[in-house]
This record gives sequence, C-alpha cells and structure tokens, in this order.
Amino acid sequence: MAANRVLSTGRVLCLCFFFAAFCVPPSGATISYQVSLTNPSQHLFHVTINIPDVHGDLTLQMPAWNALYEIRDFSSRIQRVAAFAGSHPLAIEKVDKLTWHIRGEGLVTVRYAIYWDSPGPFASQLSEDHAFINPAMVFMYLPERRDEKIFLALQDLPSNWNVTTALDLSTFQSGPETAHTVSAQNYDAFADGPIEIGTFKLFRIPGTEPAISVAIDGDGWNQAAAENKLGKICRYEIELMGGAPFGRYLFIFHIGKGAQGAGGGMEHANSTAINIGSESQLAGVSAHEFFHLWNVKRIRPASLEPIDYTREQYSRALWFAEGVTSTYGRYAELRSGLWSKQDFYADLAQQMNELESRPANKWQSAEQSSLDTWLDKYDYYNGPEFSVSYYTKGQVLGDLLDILIRDRTNNARSLDDVMRKMNETFAKQGKTYRDSLDVRLTAEEIAGGSFEDFFQKYIANAEPLPYALVLAKAGLLLQRQKIVRAELGFSMERDASGKSIVRAVVPGSTAERSGLRAGDEVTNFDGENVPRRADRWLRNKNPGDLLKLRVLRPEKPLDIAFALGGKSESIFAITEDPQASAKARAIREGLLHGTTDAAKAAGAAPH
Repeated sequence: MAANRVLSTGRVLCLCFFFAAFCVPPSGATISYQVSLTNPSQHLFHVTINIPDVHGDLTLQMPAWNALYEIRDFSSRIQRVAAFAGSHPLAIEKVDKLTWHIRGEGLVTVRYAIYWDSPGPFASQLSEDHAFINPAMVFMYLPERRDEKIFLALQDLPSNWNVTTALDLSTFQSGPETAHTVSAQNYDAFADGPIEIGTFKLFRIPGTEPAISVAIDGDGWNQAAAENKLGKICRYEIELMGGAPFGRYLFIFHIGKGAQGAGGGMEHANSTAINIGSESQLAGVSAHEFFHLWNVKRIRPASLEPIDYTREQYSRALWFAEGVTSTYGRYAELRSGLWSKQDFYADLAQQMNELESRPANKWQSAEQSSLDTWLDKYDYYNGPEFSVSYYTKGQVLGDLLDILIRDRTNNARSLDDVMRKMNETFAKQGKTYRDSLDVRLTAEEIAGGSFEDFFQKYIANAEPLPYALVLAKAGLLLQRQKIVRAELGFSMERDASGKSIVRAVVPGSTAERSGLRAGDEVTNFDGENVPRRADRWLRNKNPGDLLKLRVLRPEKPLDIAFALGGKSESIFAITEDPQASAKARAIREGLLHGTTDAAKAAGAAPH
C-alpha cells in the first residue's frame, strides 16, 4: 500500500469528479464513504455511506471491538442514523445493538454521526487539536459485502490540517480546496489502516528501503534522535527476518497526549499508532510494534481468522503473538545497540519479578491468560490475585525457549530460526498456524527434539517456570537482592460508567494520612488521565516521589498530594556466571548478539 501519496498536477483531472461529487462513484463500482470533520470541537464525525447495487434487503453493522481484545460496542456512540434513496427517506429497523436493516433499490445513502474524543492508539478522536481515525470505530460495514473495495473522502478539514495513512492516499487540489481520498481493497484492510489528520510533522527515516515514514503529533521531541532510534530498530528487525514484508510503512506517534506509564501502541499491517508520554519511551514501544509486522499481522494464529467484529474471538496463542513479540522488542533494543546487556538483564529480571509477585501465576497458564484477555476491561481482573499478563509470561517464555534451543543444538540454532521458519511456512504461504501446536512443532523441527514437556508444563499449564535452571545454560546466575519499592498506598477500580473509584486505602499509609478515602473518584492523576494500570505507572517511581490527585466527593472536589510510600522486597537479579562453561558462554553471547555458531561457521553475517 502507498502512504501519503500526493498526485501531480497532470493527474488531478482524473480524480476531480470524485471531489466534486463527494463522492458518489459510478453505479456498480465502489462502496464509498465520506466523513465530515466540521466543527471539531463537537467531537462528532459526520459519516455518509453511498452503497451501490442494492436489491432489496440491506444490513449494516458497527463493530463491537477493534484494536483491543475488548467488547466496547462502538455503536453506543452513534447518533441519528438515516437512510435515503435519492432524496426519499427509507425506513430503518434497528435489529440489535450492532445491526440496522434497510430495504432499498439501486443506490442507497446512509448517514449518521458518531462521537469520539478519546486519545490514544486504541480509540479515535476529533478535537480542535487533530483527528485520529481507527476506521472500524467510525465506519459501519456491510456483512455480506466486506470483500468489496472501499473509497473514503475526507471533508471539511481545517485549512492547515494534512492527512497521512498507510492506506492508499491521494491528495490533490480542486480549485481553492484540497481533497484527500483514501481507498482500501476491502473493509478488513480499511479497518487495519488508521488515519492521522492534523498539523503533524512528517518525515522519512534515512536509509530505509522500502520507505519508512514517521508522523509525529506533539511537542518535546528531537527528530534526529527519533530517526536514529527507529532506524536502528527497523534495520535490525528487517535483517533478522530476511526482508521487509511491506511496500511502505508508517509510524504515527502522539507524544505527550495523556499517555501514562510506558504508553502504548497498536500494530497494523503496514503501520502502527503509538501514544507515549515522552520521547524516552519511543524505542521500547516501537521495537515491539514494528516486530508485529511479522508476528501476528502475517505469522497469524488460525484462532484470529476470519475476523468476527461482533463477538469475542478467543485464542490460546497470544502468549506467542504478543509475549514473544515483547521478547523480540527487547532483543531489538539490545542487539541494535540501544540497550546494554545490563539493561537487558535488568528488564528480564523485572519480568520475572512481575510474574512471581502475582499469586495468579501459580494457577493461570500462558494459554489461559491468552483466552481470558477479554476480561482485561474489568479492573479487578487485572489485580495480582486474578491474572497474569500474557505479554509478561510470553516474553519470559520466549527467552527460556531461545536458550533451550541453543543448548540442544550447541548454539547452532535459536528462536530466531523458529521465527524465520514460521515466516516462511505460514506468512509467506498465506497460511495461519494452529496456535501453540504449530509453534511447538516448528521449535521441535529447528531443535531436532521434543518440546512437548516444556509446552505442556509451562504454556498449557502453570507449573513454576525453571528460571535458574535454564538461565544457567546461558551462563547466567539468578540471584536475590533486597530493594525498597514505591507503593501507592491505595487501590482503584473503574465502575460501570468508567469512573476511577478508590477501592481501599492502606491503613497508616501516606495516602491515608493525606485524607484520601475509599469511595473517592479520581479524575486527575499526577496532572494527566488516570492510568489503566497504576502498577505500571508505579514502576518508574521511587519512594518519596510526590503524587498529586484531583478527586471528587459528594461534598466537593479536592486536590490531594502525598509522597509515595515504600516497601521492602526481595527481588530477582540476573548476573553473569564467572564459572560458566565454554558452551554456556557461547550461548550467552549468541543470545546477546543474535548469532549462532552455525552462522559463524558458514561465514554468514550475524542478524
């Protein structure tokens, strides 16, 4: 797909009729959408859908989920659905929360408005600042015609706003107006192409081919630093996987737009949308999202296909699709030189500490965590007694599996070979894989032996992970050390309306002494939106750091500030074993640098 293509003057005339008609294509051609951004302060996208070749019954649906594995019922945001044949109104029947039924002939036009003002890559937003569109959250689809080509015209943009997307984009002049048109081969491709509209800065990463572009909306960032970090990550991952699977790629960044903790990103087939609080978080999120180009977008579990926008879509493979993608996000930072090996050891130990701090780790397997992802929207489910993260568990499993493959093959093969083999066997052949089964079979093919015991114990079930035993095979020691960690002194959960309510305050804590009470509604958290996962926000804080809260009580709003408390913990730390064998040292070096002894012997360039 082509991103941000601007047509030359000589090609304007062939598209002007689209702009002039906004945009009713010839009968039998294309389902066309228009979206008006008039009055952005109202946060309403005004949508028109022109549907040709209607013969009787017509069904329209709005996706129930997209971007997050959560049922979010985007139809709850829709206002004033109307349908027409020419200027003649048509009757509309609302069938269920997602579905509308219409009868018509020939060209049918549907109009509605939808409200969005939610920042971040997992939502959509129209504000005086900018517009960000995840198409599945804004545009209805025709269930029986999802495979047809789609055309979108963007209307009523402020005069200083531009458009970028990894979908096919044409920008051209028609008189004093600038027209922006987007097309996609089908609705699923359309849904997978976020659109950024505003006053973003757009640039290309030097030395990347195919082209990799970056659009940044926000302040407090340095272009040279961004180019350096993204260039190293992208070049490493493309070399690792044997070439780029795209014709053109786009990073969309929102920086300082209410992001909390480490921020977040959403992968797409030829782009990613990322929201971070500052440029310091850029590399970590980007390394993860860019590797999704292969793992999940193309190396894809069968359980996620075909996409069903109306209900939960359960998969046992998210520990691999997301968690092992985190493994490779860390590898990319390490092997490209953005991290030291001490950074890598500290991060791996932190993931192990996170797992071991959660009582649910004793009973929730990596596969069950994957299945239960649809419960993530419930705050209590994210508590340590109820769940572990398949991101965290999958990342650790990826590292352990890599070491075991290297150990079994005398460092001749690695998890890198598993990823490349799955890319060849499934992604390049247009096939999906059978969740954990095909991951295991591919690992066994690469390593030349069974991994059934490992997968049964540690992936399908929740037996204690053999950290120390496996790390020793890579010349690494797992040790315990005492630290004092920051703590909030209170817990929160979201109620049915999405408000963040203080559930409990720890007796004697600094939070209690500040006057915070159970039942308070937290509306502002340290000057920003309330984080979905306060524990993640807390990771980057120290005891004594000041936390400022704005809370609402039935009596009045209050500003509360207090120093974070601290608690002593015994945590894992990873160090190198000075007594490690030659084989273990070779495995460690291979893990750190992404090399194998087989590649060295063959004279191949290290990945």
